[in-house]
Amino acid sequence: MSTSSEAKPRSALRDQAVSYFKKEGYKVNNEDITIEGNSGVSRHFDIIVQKGRMEQGVWVRDWNRTIGVNVIINLDTASDDVGLSSPIMIGEKFSDHAKSYSNRRKITLLTKQKLGSLR
Repeated sequence: MSTSSEAKPRSALRDQAVSYFKKEGYKVNNEDITIEGNSGVSRHFDIIVQKGRMEQGVWVRDWNRTIGVNVIINLDTASDDVGLSSPIMIGEKFSDHAKSYSNRRKITLLTKQKLGSLR
């Protein structure tokens, strides 16, 4: 069992994501934050961004594999539980099921390539 006091190393992808959001006009409110949801479950987000009046939770998964629909559903559930709309997932690539679910639920999927294309 790991304790939450152990600091996770910051990933280069998260730094890249923060830069991306700032360039896109988002305000980066928090990084590496845990919020208690309405269900009583603690929900972790890598970044909380805001554009206008809308706050969005962001998960960054720096994995060398495809992100499946189960991870997207978990992000959707966590965001809904804490009252954040239109969550954002950042990763290497996404399965077809993950893309389909995201389209239906208004979840933004961003790849490393998309983040890097703004330079």
